[in-house]
Amino acid sequence: MAFSDRMKEVFDQSVAASKELAAKAGATAQKLGEQGVLMVEIRQLEAQAQKLVGRLGAEAYQAFAERQEDTISAGSAPIRTILSELALVRESIERKEAELKLKKGN
Repeated sequence: MAFSDRMKEVFDQSVAASKELAAKAGATAQKLGEQGVLMVEIRQLEAQAQKLVGRLGAEAYQAFAERQEDTISAGSAPIRTILSELALVRESIERKEAELKLKKGN
């Protein structure tokens, strides 16, 4: 085998290896990007849940301090609405966390 033939073979093998490496790197970057997006979405949902908990506390304060109510109930309209919103956010967080766990496992 001539030197030029060997160099061509080495070059062809290098190109093939580079293409394979680039494909793997691209897939890994995409996977990490998807995981990053999910993590950001989870953090946003957690912040939303914190705001809802703050609203719940504010509603309880208003009921006791401003409206002079003796008790509050989960069935009262403002409380029920906030609790429903919190439940939806919690479900969304759990779904996103499960999706993230699945993506990390693959």
